[in-house]
Amino acid sequence: MTTVVEASPKTLLVTGAATVSVLLWGSSFVAIRHAGTEFSAGSLSLARLLVGSILLGIYLYFRERPTRASWPTRRDWPPLLACGLLWFGVYNLTLNAAERRLDAGTAAMLVHIAPLLIALMAGLTLGEGFPRQLIIGSLIAFGGVVLIGTATSTGRAETWGVILCFVAAISYAVGVVAQKPLLTRLPAALVTWLACMIGTVACLPYAPTLASEVSTASAGTIWWVIYLGAFPTALGFTTWAYALRRSTAGRMGVTVYAVPVVAIALAWLLLGETPALLALIGGALCLGGVAVSRSTGRKSS
Repeated sequence: MTTVVEASPKTLLVTGAATVSVLLWGSSFVAIRHAGTEFSAGSLSLARLLVGSILLGIYLYFRERPTRASWPTRRDWPPLLACGLLWFGVYNLTLNAAERRLDAGTAAMLVHIAPLLIALMAGLTLGEGFPRQLIIGSLIAFGGVVLIGTATSTGRAETWGVILCFVAAISYAVGVVAQKPLLTRLPAALVTWLACMIGTVACLPYAPTLASEVSTASAGTIWWVIYLGAFPTALGFTTWAYALRRSTAGRMGVTVYAVPVVAIALAWLLLGETPALLALIGGALCLGGVAVSRSTGRKSS
């Protein structure tokens, strides 16, 4: 007799946290569309990281104040720097800059090699191996991203934009893999705050530009920037860290393939951008691939 393994409360919490991150990161594309009309790539990165750092710092001070025992040791700082500089800093900067040179579809296809890189690097460096369901799910989901990109691409692709997308993808992957071991020793909120602070410091050269653009930006655009810092950054990265601590980097990486689906749905609802049929098919493939990669299989009894 074969029965399906029931999801445990822990699994449901991990799935819920990952879902929050996916929904918030998907919404960030709509927010960036609005904020990007009045903020340049560097200043927008600095602004959202600054807001995120402040809010995470307030949360830690009042709710989870770090003790000396929970503070990073000397061996924790190299991966923390890698996570903060690459994922929070370089990734944001290069992706924002790339999307000014490429259409959204092309950028999505190029940047979403990151989950494949995460699965590969986690299998090689973190001992996660290469489970069949993860590989199959990754390939299905990546195929969905290719369909979405094909449906939304205009064919405009500058060489420098392509390079920036690859840099963004590699930075993203290395940052996630560097973060995973930290979460076995340190609180998720603390890791997120420190990484966000490191990314903020890396973006400080854009402070004069940010000050100039804030002075001329509309109130509505500034609120979009605050939203980016408060929700996709502060909350989204914290729930991601919570889920990553209790899952594998490879499986969490594939979860990100659901982000374009959320972005398409929100653009449809909020911006009136009706997706092409091919994009809807691609979205279904993305969700199917994520489901395959996160399935727990069956158990015989």
